[in-house]
Amino acid sequence: MSATFAVVGNQFQLDGQPFQVLSGAIHYFRVPRAYWRDRIHKAHQMGLNTIETYVPWNLHEPRRGEWIDTDMLDLAGFLDAVADEGMKAIVRPGPFICAEFNGGGLPGWLSDSGRIPVRGSDPRYLEPTLEYLDTVYGIVAPRQIDRGGPVILVQIENEYGAYGEDAVYLRTLVDATRSAGITVPLTTVDQPRPEMLQRGTLPDLLATASFGSRTRERLQNLREVQPTGPLMCSEFWDGWFDQWGDYHHVTSATDSAAELRTLLELGASVNIYMVHGGTNFGFTNGANDKGLYRPIATSYDYDAPLDEAGHPTEKYWAFQDVLKDFTDQKVGQPEGFHPAPTPQPREIARARFLSAIDSSNAWRRFTELPTMDQVEHYQGFMAYRASFAPLVGEQILEFVDVRDRAVVFADGRVCGVIERMDNQNSILLPGGTSSVTLVVEDQGRVNYGPRIGEAKGLIGPALISGREVTEWEIMPLPFEQGEQATALVETWENNNSSEPVVEPTLLQYQFECDQQNDLFFSIPPWQHGLLWINGYLLGRFNSRGPQKTLYVPGPLLRPGKNDILILEMGSTPRPRVAFSASPDLGPIDW
Repeated sequence: MSATFAVVGNQFQLDGQPFQVLSGAIHYFRVPRAYWRDRIHKAHQMGLNTIETYVPWNLHEPRRGEWIDTDMLDLAGFLDAVADEGMKAIVRPGPFICAEFNGGGLPGWLSDSGRIPVRGSDPRYLEPTLEYLDTVYGIVAPRQIDRGGPVILVQIENEYGAYGEDAVYLRTLVDATRSAGITVPLTTVDQPRPEMLQRGTLPDLLATASFGSRTRERLQNLREVQPTGPLMCSEFWDGWFDQWGDYHHVTSATDSAAELRTLLELGASVNIYMVHGGTNFGFTNGANDKGLYRPIATSYDYDAPLDEAGHPTEKYWAFQDVLKDFTDQKVGQPEGFHPAPTPQPREIARARFLSAIDSSNAWRRFTELPTMDQVEHYQGFMAYRASFAPLVGEQILEFVDVRDRAVVFADGRVCGVIERMDNQNSILLPGGTSSVTLVVEDQGRVNYGPRIGEAKGLIGPALISGREVTEWEIMPLPFEQGEQATALVETWENNNSSEPVVEPTLLQYQFECDQQNDLFFSIPPWQHGLLWINGYLLGRFNSRGPQKTLYVPGPLLRPGKNDILILEMGSTPRPRVAFSASPDLGPIDW
């Protein structure tokens, strides 16, 4: 049944009656589809009436014109699930979403290795952007509330005031949105600083704010810039994200609940970011670089009311206690966490990674060092190799930049690692070296700030003691599916489970299970690499922490035999696979 939703004075009104938006963020692309309805229902039970989601352009259109909307990328199915729960929906399609997501959601192909400026009026950026939005709005428009659907708000761009001030660009996005049939109110969101709020919106849009504390002050800042209209915090930060090499971030449930109560008592609407964070599966994590590169961890737990596995936390109950005072709907009591039995995997086979790629016929020759972007390989790994006259004595191999981690082999032996996280761009080669192979990992594209859109891989020229190395071979390594990795291997070595891993290695394990229960893969003793479960790329692991387990959703498992594939890009003296009874996201820094 259709309804009306509008901005009237200082209120939102649903069918002519005041409506306080009590929303929570769930990103459909970070949650297994089989769990969508469970997470939505639990958010409803907490006292929310609305679900908000971003839309990740780079996942939906990994190559221009190639649109994917199946399984976890079925935006229509997610919005329909929200409607079936009797809740409203907010859609934030970007095109930039930040979200600690790979490239802020912008496709790697979009910026042409950084040569095309993004988030502005450059026609080379705008043309594909408008094509993308038109496709998204084709899904969203028929699901608006005035057409019987759940969607009540659509956001234009995302915290644009922190990035640019191109009002023509924003107007172009608004015009495209309206032309595509979007009739619900349009919003923007920015941090509540006057200059950001002013740059990030237009007079006919509803400006909203993002914050997690000092609520009265932040709402007053918003009101000073926007004298009329409903007050709304479109990102009420109830936790924070984790980065590899950092602590696990948490916030006080009591303090967050108190801020939420203040917000709602002042009559503001809210979108809790996040009500359920989920997981950065595969290569989807983003990164920050404010002088020091820090990739986002695989877990996007966010210290949210529903944890990464969807179970209520202390914060869930604290927020529910607040929300029940601002809604007539009945709150619920979702079940808590119950550890599942942990299976015992056994090693089946292993293979040296360098041997696997060396024997491939997929190598391509270049006279100049190419980036990953230049060969249209926008995520994951790529191998480089070059040969030259034997070095006289030790010499330094140097690049302009390494993005982001390179394992270096000199004449087939591991020589060391170049880490962007440690601000490294060079390595010392042994005397006599006549060939190098570098396996370069894109650890996540920057999702915030001026380095959005930068190319990945080795950034040349490559120099050995000042002399340029110009003849290179490269091989993209598409690892989105486990079979893409195993297909590289011609010969597997069997039953070596007692032997240490001393160089990059692919390892196969198997285990049996009766039920599709969630599991938690123990990262120790592994150092750095990738984990596949039944061919699905679960994500990255890194001994730098903080997280010590990887969440394995039950729907990835199958009754009977299950396959594990590990790419260890470091070493470990005691390789073994184990599952923990509960998650461990690492040490906390209060």
